[in-house]
Amino acid sequence: MSQQQSNWKPPARSTAEPVLKVYNTLTRTKNEFVPREGKRVKWYNCGPTVYDAAHMGHARNYVTQDILRRIVSDYFGYDIHFVMNITDIDDKIILRARQTHLVNNFRTESRILSQQLLDEVRASWVFYVQSKVSKGLLKEDVPAPGQEWEAWNGLTQKVTDKAWKAEALKRDEKFDMHFSAATRAHVAIQRAAASLTSGDTSTVAAHQLIDGSTDILALSLDKKYGASVTDPSLSRSLARFWENKFFDDMTRLRVKEPDTLTRVTEYVPEIVAFVERIIQNGYAYEVEGSVYFDTNRFDSSEKHSYAKLEPWSKGNKELLEEGEGALSTTSSRRSAADFALWKASKPGEPSWSSPWGQGRPGWHIECSVMASAVLGENMDIHSGGIDLAFPHHDNEMAQSEAYHQCEAWVNYFLHTGHLHIEGLKMSKSLKNFITIDEILQKYSARQLRLAFLTQLWNSKMDFSESLMTGEVKNIEATMNNFFTVAKALINQARTEQPTLDGTHRYHAPERALTDALHQAQDRFREALSDSFDTPTAVNVLRDLVSRTNVYINSRTNELDIGVVERVARWVGSMLRMFGLGEGNPSELGWGQLSTDGEASLNREEAVMPYLRVLSSFRDGVRQLAIAKGDNAAKEILALSDKLRDSDLVPLGVALDDQEDGKALVKLVDPAELTKAREEKRAQAEEKAAKKAAAQEVERKKRQQKLEKGRVPPEELFRPPNVPDGTYGSWDDQGLPLTDGEGKELSKNQVKKAQKERMAQKKLHEEYLAWKKEEQ
Repeated sequence: MSQQQSNWKPPARSTAEPVLKVYNTLTRTKNEFVPREGKRVKWYNCGPTVYDAAHMGHARNYVTQDILRRIVSDYFGYDIHFVMNITDIDDKIILRARQTHLVNNFRTESRILSQQLLDEVRASWVFYVQSKVSKGLLKEDVPAPGQEWEAWNGLTQKVTDKAWKAEALKRDEKFDMHFSAATRAHVAIQRAAASLTSGDTSTVAAHQLIDGSTDILALSLDKKYGASVTDPSLSRSLARFWENKFFDDMTRLRVKEPDTLTRVTEYVPEIVAFVERIIQNGYAYEVEGSVYFDTNRFDSSEKHSYAKLEPWSKGNKELLEEGEGALSTTSSRRSAADFALWKASKPGEPSWSSPWGQGRPGWHIECSVMASAVLGENMDIHSGGIDLAFPHHDNEMAQSEAYHQCEAWVNYFLHTGHLHIEGLKMSKSLKNFITIDEILQKYSARQLRLAFLTQLWNSKMDFSESLMTGEVKNIEATMNNFFTVAKALINQARTEQPTLDGTHRYHAPERALTDALHQAQDRFREALSDSFDTPTAVNVLRDLVSRTNVYINSRTNELDIGVVERVARWVGSMLRMFGLGEGNPSELGWGQLSTDGEASLNREEAVMPYLRVLSSFRDGVRQLAIAKGDNAAKEILALSDKLRDSDLVPLGVALDDQEDGKALVKLVDPAELTKAREEKRAQAEEKAAKKAAAQEVERKKRQQKLEKGRVPPEELFRPPNVPDGTYGSWDDQGLPLTDGEGKELSKNQVKKAQKERMAQKKLHEEYLAWKKEEQ
């Protein structure tokens, strides 16, 4: 008879696994994330336009996108092809390169401070005030032609009025930038005029005038001579310089490099072919060497709709013009919403050959072409800052869908929220930005990333000093302290022999902590599945660490080190998944950045054996001194404390005394230990100073009280201790019998005097004793 296995029933799932949903700007809601090709994700991220230093807005966008990318790949396990572009052809690049070149040449040629130079700079200032500053002024505040200089002092007084300035900023958000530039130039012109009057015509004086007036000169010089600048290498070299700086900053911020990097200058032939196809498909037209996308034709098509992301912004003239760039000519378009696919180059602009003549790509077409060339006719994710949603990303989708003849070029749009600094919007174009280099001098890359993790990725973020010194500092300190203690306990447990007494250490507290770990893992996954809710996820980690600290402190010698290690390794791995890790990835915790750059050295393995011997020696000395209790005990204990508090601190070694008499050995950054020691010392000194001050106050109070006892009780009611004529006669103990008029004192007066004399007698005795002590 054959033996057969019994029927097996598949287990019933008791808990449903959360489904990843992402906030999709295309729907303004959270949608289930469904890649088209299984676990493969095609992801395109809008890269920077490289014409200036990367700033905190870039940090917010690219660090946040890096966090999302790591979550999708390293946590959810998707295989990502991450593509990013570099915009190295753009109106901003052309203008910056051209204007910088013209101002530098002007500075080189201006070798003396002359009246002619002063007049030229002043004329540039007048032009700047009329063309730029006046945009934010009421009609009645705009200086009359020829009266700009005389009217300036009145404007500088008005700008101090917050309400007046706020209204000016409503009329022109760049008003503050323009007014500041004009003010700097105004001061430089005044100083130059004074120098000229005093006879100073030096090159230094001339260059000080130009350096203080750079912004206003750039505008006027470009208007006069911009068309004469024909060297295309100026734009290329500027873009190349700032691209290198950008990636240096990204490396310092721990942002992973894209899998594929594209540059506009490398895809011009593909751009031309792309534009030709859109024309053939009937969605673009050529006018005077430029090619425009026909938004009305596209929008009226049965399969297409224009401005999927922000249909309410279709008629926003300001956004549309900004999207076309400062060098664009828009008068020949069929509709105000039509945008340039190809721009006919004017004198002073770089150009490439095309069927429509010499020109250059429009801004929006660049991403469409490069993304399509690498990822094909559809992508899963397109990401970038929310300020790019309209018109840039809406135009990208329209022209791409017109080219591919498809209904959806992008499946999910992930837009990071605006960044405000201390409540104010930050923008490179407004020149009110903090560069990444500047911010990294104040905070570490880890601290900045923690700040972004504490905020929802798609919400507006207010970056402030209070955020960094409050929540971020607390999170970092909590994690550092936890990993330091956990590693010390694990190292101690591995050094000591296991207790083979036939009993286990896995009891109710251990089961509770294990359950807390499992619950934290569930809540962590739920948070990240809920459109990458990193603030909640970080709080889950903090709560688990707090729970584990309570367990460690309550169990002391009875703790199960295995449970602690599991918690520490999971928390560390999740922090590293977010991009917060330093040093060796296999190291428990999130690692520490080596101050001397020797990250490859495993410090624990190298020095821990010696530290254990040293710690054991100290333990023995302490126990001996405590047990003997002779005169040497205090000195031995003092030496032990000196070893702990002074000698080991520069080595980065912390010894925490425990109840069983053995010290817990911890490795900490020497700078942190030194700082903690100095803070502790400062607190002790402050406490001692307060105590001394309090003692001094008490001493003075006592002295004042004792000084009252200087007068013998027999003299208390006699002049000069009372005014002359107060009393007329006294008994042999000095008590008054009559008042100044010879009248006998009443019983109440006598009783009161006796009471005062008794009190004075006591004070006088204390006074005499105090004086004796001082001798």
